[in-house]
Amino acid sequence: MEGKELDVVVLGATGVTGRRVAAYLAERAAEEGVRWGAAARDSSKLARVLAEVGAGGGEEIEADAGDPASLATLARRAAVVLNLVGPYTLHARPVIAACVEAGSHYLDLTGEIPFVRTILRDFDAAAREAGIAIVQTCGFEALPPDLAVLLAAEAARERWGEELATVDLEVRVKAPPGLPRPSDGVSGGTSQSMVAVTADPDAAVAADPAALIEDPARAARVRDASPIEVGVRRAGPAVIAPMAPAAFINPAVIQRTAELTAADGSAPPFRYREGFALDGGAATLPARLAIAGALAATQAGMRRTLLAGPGTRRRVSSLLGRLLPSSGFGPDPGRLEGWRWSLRVEAATRGGQRVSVSAEADGHPGYLTTARILGEAGLVVAAEPPPGGGCLTPAAALGSASAPRFGRAGLRFGVAG
Repeated sequence: MEGKELDVVVLGATGVTGRRVAAYLAERAAEEGVRWGAAARDSSKLARVLAEVGAGGGEEIEADAGDPASLATLARRAAVVLNLVGPYTLHARPVIAACVEAGSHYLDLTGEIPFVRTILRDFDAAAREAGIAIVQTCGFEALPPDLAVLLAAEAARERWGEELATVDLEVRVKAPPGLPRPSDGVSGGTSQSMVAVTADPDAAVAADPAALIEDPARAARVRDASPIEVGVRRAGPAVIAPMAPAAFINPAVIQRTAELTAADGSAPPFRYREGFALDGGAATLPARLAIAGALAATQAGMRRTLLAGPGTRRRVSSLLGRLLPSSGFGPDPGRLEGWRWSLRVEAATRGGQRVSVSAEADGHPGYLTTARILGEAGLVVAAEPPPGGGCLTPAAALGSASAPRFGRAGLRFGVAG
C-alpha cells in the first residue's frame, strides 16, 4: 500500500500466540523479503521474546492497545495489522478505529461473535469508504472451515451450476504421545474470550447462526434452515460431538460468507452442521459417547447462559473469570509440533450432486496452526487486498484462490467430488 513502510505488523507479539505469528513472519521474510514488524507495549520484553523464538529481522515497535496515539503511529506504518491483543471485546475497538483512520487492513483471531457483529454495524461503512478490509475470526475458528465450505460452493457452481443444500463438516485431531495436559485444550486467551462473550449485553447473538447476516429476510431463512446443533450424533462408526471450544463461532461466519459470495442472492441458505469426530472400534464406543455427551452438555449449558438474563450472565461471567485460566496461560512449547488434525466437508447440491473438500494440517490447531495461518492470511491481504473493503469473513476476504498459499503454513486443502 502506498506510503506504508511495512507489509505486516503483529500487535501483541509477546503473547502465547503472537510470538509464534512473529516467528512465522520472520521465516517468510527470510524467504521472500517481506517487510514485517512486531509490536507490544513492553519494548524490552518484546526484544527478549523475539530472540527466544528466533524471530529476527523485523521492526520492533512499542505500541499499546490502550494508547490511541501509539496505535495511530503503528497503523500509519503498516499495510496490514494482525491484532493478537484479547479479549477483543475489551481491547480491539481502538485498534480497528486506528486502522480505519490510517487506511490499514486489519485481521484478528476473535471468536467473540457479539463483538464481530458490533464491529460490522459500526465500522463496515467506514471501512468500505477507506477501501480497507476488517477480517476477524482468522484462526482455527473460523478460517479453515470457512475456506473449505467456500471451495465446496464454488466447485458446485463450476461443475453443475448449482448451489449447496447441505454441508456437513467434521474435524479430527490427533494429539502427540503422552498424557494430556490442561494447556493442550483451551488457552487462557480463549477462556477470557468466553468470559467476555458471557458478559456482553448482546450475548444472545452468539447463539444465532444468522448473527452476521445483514438482510433480515435472509437471516430468518438461515435460522430456519440451519439452527446450531449441540447434540451428539453418529456418522458411521464415528461419534460426532459438538465443536469445541465453542459451537457458536463457525456457523455465523460461514453463513455470512455465503451471503457475501453467493452467485445468486435469492438462493435459499444451506443447512450447515459441524462437529468433532471421535473414531474407534466397538470396544471404545461407550467411552466416546461419554466424552461426546460431556461436550454436548457443556455446549448446551453455554447456550442457556448466552440466552439468560443479564443478572445470570453477570454471575456466570464473574465465576468463569475466577475459575478459568487467565490470558498468558498456554501450552508447553515442546508439545506443539506433534499434533495432526484434519477436516472434511461433505456437501450436497440442490440437484443431488455431491462434492467433498478436505484439509489437513500439522501442529497444534489452536496454538501453532492458528499462528501460521493468521500470518499467511496477513501476507495474502498485503499482496492482494480484497476489492471494495469492508467487514469481511476470512473466506470472503482471501478468496478460494488463496487456498494453495496456506500450504506454506502447513494447511493443505483438496477438492473432490
